Amino acid sequence: MKTHNLAFIDVETTGLDPDRHELIEIGCVLARQIAQEGKGPALLMLDEFECKIMPEHLETADPESLAIIGFKKENWADAIPLAEAMEKFSERVRGASFVAHNAFFDYAFIEHAFKKTGVKNFMHYHRLDTVSIAFAKLYDKTEVEKFSLRFLCEYFGVENKNAHTALSDARATFEVYKRLMTDNDN
Repeated sequence: MKTHNLAFIDVETTGLDPDRHELIEIGCVLARQIAQEGKGPALLMLDEFECKIMPEHLETADPESLAIIGFKKENWADAIPLAEAMEKFSERVRGASFVAHNAFFDYAFIEHAFKKTGVKNFMHYHRLDTVSIAFAKLYDKTEVEKFSLRFLCEYFGVENKNAHTALSDARATFEVYKRLMTDNDN
């Protein structure tokens, strides 16, 4: 796992249930781990990409979820079909380990999309969750009241200008992860 690239991933969806709601946006920051003596890995950003996916069943969408992500049909005018998105995604993250903030949620939608489309998942099977890492490292910090991405961005001084867009949240997760791994005061 130490030699694999890390794929910092965020998804936007039409709701919370991967069996009922749709994956409509994927953002990814791909990074190489570079070993540092006694410090954990340095991260070298290799690539970043995003993909808007054409929703097929907006009638099943949760209106609150659409409001949170600021969904407007005109912003998805150039969206691509799910199968095409998963093909592109699978190739870009080949061999990388999955990293996300609340990885269970994001991976559930990614896994469901792979199964639905029949596209082969070429990612490494390990997954890292920045919520769990933050909880373990920051638990005793009295000033840390929450472990949301928003709160951790504020805590670490990470700017997330377009929160609730997949690429912006993937970038923020990448930055939070770097701070969690390099801040020895944690």
